[in-house]
Amino acid sequence: METTKFIWQDGKLIPWEEAKIHVLTHSLHYGSAVFEGIRFYETAEGPAVFRLSDHLDRLYFSANVMGIQIPYYKEEFRKAVLDTVKATELKSGYIRPIVFLGYGKMGLGVVGAPVNVAIAAWPWGAYLGDQAVKVKTSTTTRLHPKSAAMAAKITGYYFNSILASEEAKRAGADEALLLDWRKRIAEGPGENFFLVKKGKLYTPKLGGILPGITRASVIQLAKDCGISVKEKNLRLGCAYGADEAFFTGSAAEVTPISEIDGHKLKSAPGPITEKLKELYLRVVAGKEDKYKNWLDFC
Repeated sequence: METTKFIWQDGKLIPWEEAKIHVLTHSLHYGSAVFEGIRFYETAEGPAVFRLSDHLDRLYFSANVMGIQIPYYKEEFRKAVLDTVKATELKSGYIRPIVFLGYGKMGLGVVGAPVNVAIAAWPWGAYLGDQAVKVKTSTTTRLHPKSAAMAAKITGYYFNSILASEEAKRAGADEALLLDWRKRIAEGPGENFFLVKKGKLYTPKLGGILPGITRASVIQLAKDCGISVKEKNLRLGCAYGADEAFFTGSAAEVTPISEIDGHKLKSAPGPITEKLKELYLRVVAGKEDKYKNWLDFC
């Protein structure tokens, strides 16, 4: 991966290569960390972080779910993110804030474990590439909502995503699609899922998926464009018969899907996918005044 000069760790910027942890770090063994994936974009007014406040709200929510007290106020954390982006001297890139339990205690309890915080930022292009992707339904079921807090972004959950993603790649696909315990469509390993049928946009209901920030953004953009949006339980057959489909996510942004389990979609990208992707990219580039409140300029 590409690196930058600095990482913010526990209150200060340090050289990238000095950002290290002990092998007995609690979160390394138990997945007891929370994180966010955030992008910043080049705009005419300088680099801008997309929906930073929403990402920090979710980070603090996730930490609360884990019983972790983040040792910084949100405004302090916000400044740390912006300072980290400035230190990279990049015009655009990806930001990874992580809150983890460090070295000093082993065992499943979190009380008494030291809390460490880090923020890294680096150049990262299109996560799933620039073309429409082929998708394979995974034999791995998405985590059950009674086994996990689905609205939280906890590192330990992502073993489920890794299993699904690697299975899909071994089968020659670009990405996986996971079903929930009811065999309804859930989401991708790191993306939310949308399909288009007869000019209407559909996406799985909340409850068994991560309520993605890009997902919420695209829903708002679609509604503002006069596109009907329905959040509902979707069977896999709905995806096979869709006119269009796409993934959303901070890393994936808006990524069109060309086929699912060998079923080729009518268009990839289709007109609605293209419209929403183009608008999304204008928004994050600061070219749509209506949505500038979604941007934090560095």
